[in-house]
Amino acid sequence: MARQEQQQHLQVLSALDAAKTQWYHFTAIVVAGMGFFTDAYDLFCISLVTKLLGRIYYTDLAKENPGSLPPNVAAAVNGVAFCGTLAGQLFFGWLGDKLGRKSVYGMTLLMMVICSIASGLSFSHTPTSVMATLCFFRFWLGFGIGGDYPLSATIMSEYANKKTRGAFIAAVFAMQGFGILAGGIVTLIISSAFRAGFPAPAYQDDRAGSTVHQADYVWRIILMLGAMPALLTYYWRMKMPETARYTALVAKNAKQAAADMSKVLQVEIQEEQDKLEQMVTRNSSSFGLFSRQFARRHGLHLVGTATTWFLLDIAFYSQNLFQKDIFTSINWIPKAKTMSALEEVFRIARAQTLIALCGTVPGYWFTVFLIDIVGRFAIQLLGFFMMTVFMLGLAVPYHHWTTKGNHIGFVVMYAFTFFFANFGPNSTTFIVPAEIFPARLRSTCHGISAAAGKAGAIIGSFGFLYAAQDPHKPDAGYKPGIGVRNSLFVLAGCNLLGFICTFLVPESKGKSLEEMSGEAEDDDDEVAAAGGAAVRPQTA
Repeated sequence: MARQEQQQHLQVLSALDAAKTQWYHFTAIVVAGMGFFTDAYDLFCISLVTKLLGRIYYTDLAKENPGSLPPNVAAAVNGVAFCGTLAGQLFFGWLGDKLGRKSVYGMTLLMMVICSIASGLSFSHTPTSVMATLCFFRFWLGFGIGGDYPLSATIMSEYANKKTRGAFIAAVFAMQGFGILAGGIVTLIISSAFRAGFPAPAYQDDRAGSTVHQADYVWRIILMLGAMPALLTYYWRMKMPETARYTALVAKNAKQAAADMSKVLQVEIQEEQDKLEQMVTRNSSSFGLFSRQFARRHGLHLVGTATTWFLLDIAFYSQNLFQKDIFTSINWIPKAKTMSALEEVFRIARAQTLIALCGTVPGYWFTVFLIDIVGRFAIQLLGFFMMTVFMLGLAVPYHHWTTKGNHIGFVVMYAFTFFFANFGPNSTTFIVPAEIFPARLRSTCHGISAAAGKAGAIIGSFGFLYAAQDPHKPDAGYKPGIGVRNSLFVLAGCNLLGFICTFLVPESKGKSLEEMSGEAEDDDDEVAAAGGAAVRPQTA
């Protein structure tokens, strides 16, 4: 069977599968990874400055507490980028299969650069119009970010060898952790510099003086700096050749694929155009996304990748975006009125940076080092299970954690939920959809799976904002919710469902992309399979 598959394979694809780790692999990781660094920075830095936006634009000096964003504005500012991301994942995922990965890759990066800068330049005369302008540009920023998900994953999977493919894709995604960390560090530096240059008293001591006029520059600078890493990698993205798998299997140009990969791998590769035409004639892999054949071979796989990503992101993004609210509720961050505006920004950034440093970043790199040893399936199951355990560990004795002297224990438990999210489903849900679908539908299916995840992120970011409100003393403008404790129970339930849905997802460790997608099979193989899936899930 292995010999038969080798005979059916084009030499250019076999060379990629068997290639030793080379410089071009690391170049691809950095070029694709810097896009993800930017994505994470842009998506999560907004949560660091929303309290500041409330103070600057919505403070009523007659009230005892500083201003905060009204519920509808807070939901829009936090969630609008996710709406754009969802749309971008679907659109650019589809476009990546139609026009090619490289053709679309530069578009997404330019959009991210322009909209990052424009977000920081959201000027107007009234608070409402400033927020509306900010939301407009953050939607289109999210649209560009959305395209980076399917394209980066697909490009890395199609460049990688089959032995270390999981680690390479995971390394691209791991840059998200550094992006979250960078957002916290940049905010710490900028808020510290402005605090030193423009000292201000606490709100309870001087309501008007606690928010200096220069604070308006802080959030703008933080948002605009998101353009820098994307801008620095644009040139290198444009120099990357189209992936051989797209050129050969989708564009049907074996000559160009062989020429491109001969340069990359620095070996002589035969064109084999005749062999490609024979494969196309023999293979029945021309079915579309909405065909019965796709539903039979990959339908459950797509349901599995989409539902697990959806359930994971409800928990992951609600935690990430509202860490500041959770930390305030356990008194780890002081009451707003006891701080100046810039001190509050500094303390929120410090708390989120600590969580990223201790829990978020290590989890990503555990995945990088272990995914091709342990496998995707086991890591995803372990991650969902441990997230459920730690969420329940936070929720059941919640009143204990909010008691003075127990806050450090809460933060440690909270950090472990992030560790197992990233050494678990947050990484694997990104990796697997780039490996198990046919080349001509790979980017589209990854986009659909990622869009399902962002639908979960929207539910998490909008829903948690309301659900986590205290049932007896909600924040100004909010209706009573179910409280943080009960919200944690709901998130634990989402993680448990994710654990169950993982059994729909196949194991792809050590297999070529053509094995996983069924493109290595011909019509006779498919008939012999009696209508089964191209690759069945492996649990061991």
